[in-house]
Amino acid sequence: MATTTNRILIIVTSVGEYEKVGYRTGLWLGELTHFYDVAEQAGFACTVASIKGGHVPLDPESLAHDVLGELGTDKRYADREFMNTLENTVSVAEVDVEDYDAIYLTGGHGVMFDFHQSQVLETLIARFYETDRVVSAVCHGPCGLLDVTLSSGEPLVKGKNVTGFSWPEEELAQRADAVPYSLQDELKKLGASYSTADKPFDSYVVEDGRLITGQNPGSAEAVGKAVVKKLRNR
Repeated sequence: MATTTNRILIIVTSVGEYEKVGYRTGLWLGELTHFYDVAEQAGFACTVASIKGGHVPLDPESLAHDVLGELGTDKRYADREFMNTLENTVSVAEVDVEDYDAIYLTGGHGVMFDFHQSQVLETLIARFYETDRVVSAVCHGPCGLLDVTLSSGEPLVKGKNVTGFSWPEEELAQRADAVPYSLQDELKKLGASYSTADKPFDSYVVEDGRLITGQNPGSAEAVGKAVVKKLRNR
């Protein structure tokens, strides 16, 4: 890495609903705020970008009272200035890898429909990884890694230790019939070494060099801490 910017690029979805069912979805807010809080407190500036740019839909279930109370998400939700940043995000096509030290892919089921299909995002992630920057993701965020091919022609996740939202968790979340694919299965098909926590929804983070992944919404803070540690120790 040529220079240090002390800036982290956070990617969020532009999709607010499922394709097969009527459920609404979008960004799982805590997966943004928990990571953002850790990074900001460590002195890193964060830029939020979405696939299309502009307004970011929020998963309504992530706004439930009991969920918002986790790790201070309610304070961010009440912060007008912070929430305004989700009304006019830049698009992934507008960002420059050179401006950041790391990239972080948030989740929420919306990413299953636009992260996986965005060639611009896949190219961006490959450039982050191949220029010795940190690539991180949480929950459904690893959907953005599925189509990332390195200059060697190999998938980024091939032979890597990773995690991501598990199929048992999809079933417990009552979304097994609504999702377009199993993230767990797709990662395994690409040759990734996929693992999970002993219990669904427990915090779980896997590090493989500069690739850092977290299993579920409760893992976002731990992913943030792992990314900060990795950046400080480079």
